[in-house]
Amino acid sequence: MRTQRQLVDYSLRRRALLRDVYAGLVSTYEVCDASPYLKNAAKYHGDPIDARCPICRRENLTLVHYVYGDELRHAAGQARPRADLPALAARLREFQVYVVEVCRGCDWNLLVEQFVLGSAVQPVTEPAGQAVSTRPRRSARA
Repeated sequence: MRTQRQLVDYSLRRRALLRDVYAGLVSTYEVCDASPYLKNAAKYHGDPIDARCPICRRENLTLVHYVYGDELRHAAGQARPRADLPALAARLREFQVYVVEVCRGCDWNLLVEQFVLGSAVQPVTEPAGQAVSTRPRRSARA
């Protein structure tokens, strides 16, 4: 998606958590705790991917995209299929997307990334120490 910005990738956190699970430092009961709502969202709104679950290694993972934003109003916090995101991005100025991977077999779930979508132009940031005035400049009079 060309309007995607402010991407946060949680793959390092995922790798560290899986290392702890495989080492026996973290129980699988602690990481396989998907709520019924998340499992239903994965079933009806999720996008299956060709990656096996890192815990049970039987099922393929499903990605669930949750959307949040002021302009979404009552639809904020809902799971949406990835195919719906470009239409939302064209219609709304800005909203957050949180992507959760879910195993519908063993209930593994983890936030894998978050990003901002929308039609708003990314703001230009000024170098540190310079104040940005919102008032229009006026010409100096003699």
